[in-house]
Amino acid sequence: MKTKKKSPEELKETVRRKYSEISEQGKDYNARSCCGAGGESTKVYNIMTDDYSELEGYNAEADLGLGCGLPTQFAKIQTGDYVIDLGSGAGNDCFVARHESGETGKVLGIDFAEPMIKKARENADKLGFNNVEFRSGDIEEMPVSDNVADVVVSNCVLNLVPNKPKVFSEIYRVLKPGGHFSISDIVLEGDLPEALREDAEMYAGCVAGAIQKETYLDYIKEAGFENITIQKQKPIEIPDDILNQYLSEDEIVEFNSGGTGIYSITVFAQKGGENKSTKQQAVTMLGNANANACEPGSGCC
Repeated sequence: MKTKKKSPEELKETVRRKYSEISEQGKDYNARSCCGAGGESTKVYNIMTDDYSELEGYNAEADLGLGCGLPTQFAKIQTGDYVIDLGSGAGNDCFVARHESGETGKVLGIDFAEPMIKKARENADKLGFNNVEFRSGDIEEMPVSDNVADVVVSNCVLNLVPNKPKVFSEIYRVLKPGGHFSISDIVLEGDLPEALREDAEMYAGCVAGAIQKETYLDYIKEAGFENITIQKQKPIEIPDDILNQYLSEDEIVEFNSGGTGIYSITVFAQKGGENKSTKQQAVTMLGNANANACEPGSGCC
């Protein structure tokens, strides 16, 4: 069923409302749906999320099953680093990042859903961390000074933001010269059916807000980043019992055979400056649909 296209402000409010609700949902439900939105599948247990449970610093109470990758595992975080997590949710990636940056580092999580901020702060208090902060804010206008972060991470969040070029510009602004990001996100190859593309709930579910992969990478280049690397890529399959909430049987058949690809990608890029490596505007592939996450420090990233 065709729905009225929402303005960027309306989409952001939809996401804020939905993720406030999702903060109270269980991980199992979120993992069986599209980022906790867009309906629940009875056929596939885990649609998007990767398994965090083997990572050092993992905290089960902070894992709401909303991600689409493991950006902190690829982020090359060093002891003492200042790390910013965009769309930090209940704090899962922040706590993994804190393990990597240690007691001398600092981790800042930014989220605009107040219930998520509240849950993340409660989790940090339980863990006794005094160098992990959660700040309410819009990642299109980060409440952060210029040139402060060593590393920025984000997990399945930028696809929810209407103005993606602005977010990459903000990431560039807050990173120190020579700093870098590792971001997991959803991208497309081919066009989504109109009913999926225009549905606000599927936007909140990360799928309808996704853009073409090449456009996404172009935004990163246009923001001024260097050494752009696709660290991992995997296909995302939307089960038919979710698709049939939006599409007819014929449309589902066409969608599944029409060449549209929905992918989770984890992307690394660096801000130029001191200690930067040779400028490289080409996109390097280090992973594919069958690649496993590499070990930090192994050289594969």
